[in-house]
Amino acid sequence: MPPEDAPLRTFDAVVVGAGFAGMYMLHRLRSLGCSAVVLEAGDGVGGTWYWNRYPGARCDSESYYYSYSFSDELQQEWEWSERYPRQPEILRYLDHVADRFDLRRDIRFGRRVTEAVLDDGDACWRLRTDTGERYSARFFITAVGCLSSANIPQIPGLETFGGRWFHTATWPHEGVDFTGQRVGVVGTGSTGIQAIPVIAQQAKHLTVFQRTPNYSIPARNGPMDPAFQREVKAGYAAIRRAQRESTNGHPFGIDPRPALSVPDDERERIYEEAWQRGGLRFRAAFADLLTSKEANDTASEFIRAKIRETVRDPGTAEKLVPYDHPFATKRPPIDTGYFETYNRDDVTLVDVRKSPIVEITASGVRTSSASYPLDCLVFATGFDALTGPLLAVDIRGEGGRSLRDAWSEGPRSYLGLQVSGFPNMFTITGPGSPSVLTNMPTSIEQHVEWISDCIGYMRDRGLVRIEATEDAERAWGAHVEEAAHRTLLPMASTSWYLGANVPGKPRVFLPYAGGFATYARRCAEIAAAGYDGFVLTPDR
Repeated sequence: MPPEDAPLRTFDAVVVGAGFAGMYMLHRLRSLGCSAVVLEAGDGVGGTWYWNRYPGARCDSESYYYSYSFSDELQQEWEWSERYPRQPEILRYLDHVADRFDLRRDIRFGRRVTEAVLDDGDACWRLRTDTGERYSARFFITAVGCLSSANIPQIPGLETFGGRWFHTATWPHEGVDFTGQRVGVVGTGSTGIQAIPVIAQQAKHLTVFQRTPNYSIPARNGPMDPAFQREVKAGYAAIRRAQRESTNGHPFGIDPRPALSVPDDERERIYEEAWQRGGLRFRAAFADLLTSKEANDTASEFIRAKIRETVRDPGTAEKLVPYDHPFATKRPPIDTGYFETYNRDDVTLVDVRKSPIVEITASGVRTSSASYPLDCLVFATGFDALTGPLLAVDIRGEGGRSLRDAWSEGPRSYLGLQVSGFPNMFTITGPGSPSVLTNMPTSIEQHVEWISDCIGYMRDRGLVRIEATEDAERAWGAHVEEAAHRTLLPMASTSWYLGANVPGKPRVFLPYAGGFATYARRCAEIAAAGYDGFVLTPDR
């Protein structure tokens, strides 16, 4: 490790993270003529798609729009092979982007940022990595992702386990062979729902430890139809416009009709068509599925009936039927053969809400009612979402105050872009922005473009410092809370949207639920008004 007096590398901007957000941020900073560097903990680009290599890892947005829109040449040249791309294909795409735009020369791999400290004297940020390198920049931009800090449950005895254990978010790059193994999977959220069917096909026996049963819609994945791909490429302008004008960053609208405005048989037909089509459009079947409990009940009961119809054993089916939250109030998964997996003789479902896990032993997992011998244990327990990746870095702003202290009662931000007391720090898709409630590349591009336009605005006017005001931050926080409570989303009391999956984490609704298009318009209005709610300071 270099000594404390390691040379200070100085740039206009330092970006942390080289996934979708960090790479596009670098590209935009270059277009402004800024000197910039990206610091990336991994040995390659990709962010989420570099780390998450678990069996079945796949995107739940369709490939043709889970992609960058900033370059039509890129859109036209890239060929997607599937409706829902697997992790290796998305990583190949991001590698292609890095090469096509010559991004790697300004990315420093294998550098995990450990601290970022504001120099109050000149409003510059000083960063240090785990290799001891030191960096200085006017602008500190976090592109650390919303779902990049693994949530490993603190179960007694894990250190005594005699087999191998893995978390899906830090999967070995060489893969894992489960042939002949007794495997346990803890967690049935989006990740578990993807991994479980694939692991079951390989393992000698699979035991699934489920706390919360989940609604899931079949993906109906398949090869990309060449004619459809040509149609998409010819119509990308309209597709991208639809994404930007939508609620969730997807290129499809929500049916304007309330669910109860149509006869029962017609509503059932609409749900059945959506189920057969598959994917996330199911939640767009009616306008009020996330605002009316009565409307949501119709969708929830339709999916419950599908689970019972699919899973042959009535007892197992009933364990898999969700009752504790309305449909889509937790992240709505899509799957390939998930419920069918429980029809296998070599798969066991354990309800850990009824029989909690007591400890992990040398030979497996012990619940309050039984012991399960295992050779491998997989934690599909998700992430310390949105705040975890930021708080993993020792970030200190004005007066040396840490971000951890500033967020001790939950995150505060203005637009999810800045935090008062932390001038010149921008958080791409930070808490308080639509982020995880949207198709992520849509939100990422909007944030990156807003930040780069802001930096350009400051440069052109001789401004060197921008900081959100406490009043603006407070008002935005109240609006985020109000927007959430106009929906059913807070009803999912165990949701990671509320931080409820991490013991001790403040219960605050983290993303902005007011809709992507509404949010983007507000950001544009604030910029057009000379960055209302921010204090901008000229160079002395």
